[in-house]
Amino acid sequence: MGAVLRVTITAVVVGSSAAAMPATAQSTDGGTTTAPQPVQPAATSRTTNGRQVYDAAYFAGYAPASALQMVERVPGFAIESVDSSVRGFGQTAGNVVINGQRPSAKSESLETILARIPASRVARIEVGPGDQFGADYSGKSQVLNLVTTAGGGLAGTVQLAALRDFTGTVRPAGSASALVKRGKSTFNASVTVENGATTEEGTDRLVSVTDGVLQEFRRKVNVQGEPNVSVAGSWAYEDGTNRTAHANGRVFIDRYRLTQRNDVTPLTGAVRDDRLTQRLDYDEYELGGDVTRPLAGGGLKLIGLATRRNRDSRDAEFNRIASDVIGGSTQTLRDTLEETVLRVVWSRAKLGGWTVETGAEGVINRLDSDVELFSFGGDGQPIRIDLPVDQAVVKEVRGEAFVNAGRPLSRTLRIDLGLTQERSRITVTGDAEAERSLSFLKPKVTLDWKPSAKWRAQLTVQRTVAQLQFEDFISGAELSSGQVNGGNVDLVPQRAWEALATVERKILGDGLYKLELGYNRVSLVQDRVPTPEGFDAPGNLGNGRTFILRNRIDAPLGAFGIKGGRLTLYGSYVSTSVKDPYTLRSRPFSGNSLFYGEATFRQDLKKVAWGFTATADTASTNYRLDETDRNYRTIPEMSAFAEWRPDARTSLNLTVDNLTSAKNRRRRTFYEPDRRTREPSLIEYRERSRHVVPTLTFKRSFG
Repeated sequence: MGAVLRVTITAVVVGSSAAAMPATAQSTDGGTTTAPQPVQPAATSRTTNGRQVYDAAYFAGYAPASALQMVERVPGFAIESVDSSVRGFGQTAGNVVINGQRPSAKSESLETILARIPASRVARIEVGPGDQFGADYSGKSQVLNLVTTAGGGLAGTVQLAALRDFTGTVRPAGSASALVKRGKSTFNASVTVENGATTEEGTDRLVSVTDGVLQEFRRKVNVQGEPNVSVAGSWAYEDGTNRTAHANGRVFIDRYRLTQRNDVTPLTGAVRDDRLTQRLDYDEYELGGDVTRPLAGGGLKLIGLATRRNRDSRDAEFNRIASDVIGGSTQTLRDTLEETVLRVVWSRAKLGGWTVETGAEGVINRLDSDVELFSFGGDGQPIRIDLPVDQAVVKEVRGEAFVNAGRPLSRTLRIDLGLTQERSRITVTGDAEAERSLSFLKPKVTLDWKPSAKWRAQLTVQRTVAQLQFEDFISGAELSSGQVNGGNVDLVPQRAWEALATVERKILGDGLYKLELGYNRVSLVQDRVPTPEGFDAPGNLGNGRTFILRNRIDAPLGAFGIKGGRLTLYGSYVSTSVKDPYTLRSRPFSGNSLFYGEATFRQDLKKVAWGFTATADTASTNYRLDETDRNYRTIPEMSAFAEWRPDARTSLNLTVDNLTSAKNRRRRTFYEPDRRTREPSLIEYRERSRHVVPTLTFKRSFG
């Protein structure tokens, strides 16, 4: 079996002035504190002001080059994935702050931001409940605060990579970032060039249900490439409590290319040579910043953000016998998405015994989209397919006002209250005309109980309202699967009452056990509904429910005789239910996977480390007009690594992904004329292999 080889070289460069920096560090509120020359800290954690604190020395054994590699080693903590496409700023917070403040960038992931900060510039990492970090994090059981050093000088990272897939193609990639500290200002700039590429092989089998006869067999090879470049810069000014300013900008240029070779053998008729190409040009620009100043015993923070995304997609599918085109289709999509956000927040730590935060946010969003879909007959002439809502402009003006307040009720119990009033006006013009105004009141209450140093429990009850995705208003086709997605201008937001209970207990020293139980009552479930034109589209079903059970164990294994060993186990059980509009029976939400599990073992010794990770999940199914589309894997996916550290600043890492050669599988079950017919007519089985993927990484830090 073929393999993909990736070689990565990473170096961290620190100027001489940083090496002699004074023993100062950013304080937890964003200011600076000055201390005498320190004693070398012990490589252990401690609890301070309700936060678990990990000094930089705690991570020295891992030889980290960036802040990201340090955060990944924090016991019991996982970076929260955030959907940057969510409109507005308040709902994209994640669970990481830097020097007590939320990053002012939105389009970049937390992983990307942390990867630009050299490990040599991290003083410590703190983990505490979300109420300690402002309204955007209230109710989160864990938020990580990365505290940087305050010394001056230059630090930077350089990464070079070469990727070789099993076909022999080699593609280079790399990145570079620099961080300069001058007095109260920190400047950070980065350039990242990636050249991701994969080649996967597989087969499709289309089988008749009534007689089990193979109707069509396809052998496919997908060659995908995604070169992209990202240029980002930021400035941070820290002058003590409530005297900060930040600015950031980013340009992201992405080019996705897919070429599919498809040999088709039908039950009757000639063998076909089908070809599919997809070309996507994706450009994104962002400019944002914030400033905080003292006001009325607290701090007033003003946040501004502007983003623009341009997307140009060109897909083409041609069915050929020999060199003659006998059918196919093409689709072009051009759209522009613009967002402008202005947010103001006032907070005060001590106001009649309460910590208070109040503010407002205004957002203007606009999507201008144009889709053209053509089919080709035997004569090769294009025929325009008129989709519902294939040309439209969607505009939203949204505002919200919020107030949050929290205080201790006793030495061990704390309460946090929140109330948000959201109003929006959405208009659609073009192929369809629609206008609606929406208003929602979203209360929230969190009780946090800490009876001892080892135990902690939290209960959150809140009302949530999902955002409408503008792309759901626009129609489009997926040529690779032959699915058409209708647009629906009548879509309204899903809303829910959510309750989540969390229990944490420290184990085996710095280990952690975490249990989460949740229940959501959902109304107007967003799923898929039929359209009058005979397609299906995003739409609203009736009432539904979600039950959540999540467990995480992060345990050091020294007490069991495994020196430097650590085991992490994670399991997620999420059960959903809603009445299907066709069968009138209860079924899961589209795309929901009932179970996900992950097991990771790592052992760090003086100069070597090794470990493995195994992941598994159950199938997820999308329910459409005339089919169910099920995605799954039959065996767990595994990866393993071995690392050699000849000194504290150098490491060589070999990681091999997909050791089990797990294949992605897809089963599409078709019904005629739709799913009201209980017995299916055809089943399509798809199988794709990604192959074993080894990665070789060299890492070096200086200063």
